[in-house]
Formats: sequence, C-alpha cells, structure tokens
Amino acid sequence: AVKGAVYLCRQDYMSMRLFIAIDFNELKGYFIELQQELPKNAKLSLTKTFHMTLKFLGEVQPDSAENVINILKNIKFEPFSVFLGSVGIFPTENYIRVVWVGINPEEKILELQKQIDESLMPLFKKEKDFKAHITLARVKYPEDKKNFLEQIKKIKIDNKKVEIKDFRLIKSTLTPKGPVYEDLAVFNADQ
Repeated sequence: AVKGAVYLCRQDYMSMRLFIAIDFNELKGYFIELQQELPKNAKLSLTKTFHMTLKFLGEVQPDSAENVINILKNIKFEPFSVFLGSVGIFPTENYIRVVWVGINPEEKILELQKQIDESLMPLFKKEKDFKAHITLARVKYPEDKKNFLEQIKKIKIDNKKVEIKDFRLIKSTLTPKGPVYEDLAVFNADQ
C-alpha cells in the first residue's frame, strides 16, 4: 500500500501535456469518410479524434494546471454555431504536413480563442498565427505533391452545422499508437 501511495505522490509532480480545444467528435463518422477521400499517394497519419485546438500549453505542472482551470472558469461566451468550410493544408503547398477542414464563420471562434489567449498571458506565450481548423491527417511524405494537391482540392465538404456550447482543457498522453486524450475540465457557454 505504501508503494502505491509513494507513486501517487510522485504522480502529483509529473508534468502533463495540455491544450485547450473545442470537441468536434459529433462529426467523427463524417470526418472518417473524408479521410477515405484523401489521396493514397502519400504516407498519412490519420487523426482518430477530432477537435479544434484553441491554444497549446505544452508541459504543465499539476499546480499550474489548477491555475489554468481557475482562469478558464472566468471565460464568458454565448453558445454559437459554425459550419464546416473547405479543406486546406499546412504550412505551404511546397511543404505539406497537415490536411485540415476549416470552419465558417470564424469570428466567434477567433473571439473565444483571443479571450483564452489573453487570459492566460501571465502564464503562457501568446498564440502565433491562429487558424481555426480541424486536423484530418498529418502528412509524412507525398510522393507527387502536384497530384496530391489536385486531389485535395477536389474534396467537397458538406456544409454541416455544429453548435459550440463548450471548450475543454485536454491532457494529451503520447503513446506508440498515437496520442490519447483525456478531458481535465469542460467550460460551458453562458446559457
């Protein structure tokens, strides 16, 4: 029993890899269908869960995570709706690393992201070049970039509506089979 207690105490001091995101898993089936349309002439790592990262925090100590939760509790926003937009790639057409789906309109997402970013300024650096997107796949190596891009541009996205009613503080644990995500806290919109 003592051994377990010692381990639990040590756990308390271990940092956690954290980020803040909006969950889009209600459209998981649709996103998986879209992944099937991705070009086969590239080494892809397909996303298994779907979210929009608003801010990546990196390695955070448990006591700092409590501070983050307390700060995020003060974020005020009304529920809002967004629609899926078009498919895009990061960072450039010459250097393709991520295939993603955008959303429309972006204004409310950008307002929420800015509010989160500014509230956490004392603890974390400001987010650079935030782009509202949901990752479909990470691209390791496209054999033929031109053909890959042509096929990506042909993918049509249904104008699916999503109600945004909360955002989450998520713990990411890296494993050999890919990251495992766990919600540490959910912050609801003002009802």
